Amino acid sequence: MAGGGNRLRVTLDLEYAAKLASLAERTRVPKGALARLLLSQAIDKADVDPTDAVRILDGTSGAFDRAQLGLVQARARETTVLDEL
Repeated sequence: MAGGGNRLRVTLDLEYAAKLASLAERTRVPKGALARLLLSQAIDKADVDPTDAVRILDGTSGAFDRAQLGLVQARARETTVLDEL
């Protein structure tokens, strides 16, 4: 993909944030860079059919509530830039 990109804020559950921090420490890669790489790989492997994304989210316990919480946090600017992790 072309360089540049768009800024995206992601809020991780504590468990995933700890896993990311541990992996970043073991690989000696900054957390933000590692998070970008992992997210890019997941997006590349994802099916582009929107109904599949909805099916996955519908099958994820608490996904809607966490998405709503993310919106509230984003509007209140209670997020962390991946580069700052």
